[in-house]
Amino acid sequence: MDDLDVLDWRERVAGLYLSDLDLGGFRAARDALFGSHPSSPVPAADRAGFTGLRWYPPDPAAVVEAPLRPASGELSIDTGGPDGVVDYRRVAVAETPWGPLTLWWIDAYGGGLFVPLRDASCGDGSYGGGRYLTDTVKGTFGRGVTVLPGNRVRLDANYLYNPSCAYDDRWACPLAPPENRVDVPLRAGERAWHA
Repeated sequence: MDDLDVLDWRERVAGLYLSDLDLGGFRAARDALFGSHPSSPVPAADRAGFTGLRWYPPDPAAVVEAPLRPASGELSIDTGGPDGVVDYRRVAVAETPWGPLTLWWIDAYGGGLFVPLRDASCGDGSYGGGRYLTDTVKGTFGRGVTVLPGNRVRLDANYLYNPSCAYDDRWACPLAPPENRVDVPLRAGERAWHA
């Protein structure tokens, strides 16, 4: 992959997440990006026949506001790839109706908020390894996770998305640690790449 292609990919992803598109427009634009961009995680051989990502129907009940409580401590995850071991710092825990979810800060140059999640739909309609609500290092700002005043957060599971490793083995992705696994199925957001 060419580094400038990756830069362009990240700019386009950030622009998409920061746009004023509604959910349908966002999904259509994401489908177009995944089907055509040279840095798409969809394998190049699959792009010619690509007809779009698989999505759950929009669900207003998948949008929740939750109080945040302080959290501390760190976690190191071996990505199994060239990134090696990545360190994460707990920022806060959101007390959601689905169960508590830790918001992580990636402790690397520039840092970024990271919220991986594994719910009961994973392996049963959704990617088995889990999905992400946000990874701001990759430009996914403000749709899945929005920090609100008064130590609260808005979570929109309609924006759950698959990590790159869900599409192609050439990617190595950090998956949800045990504390970000919930027992309820979240049938919202992106579905498994392959039926």
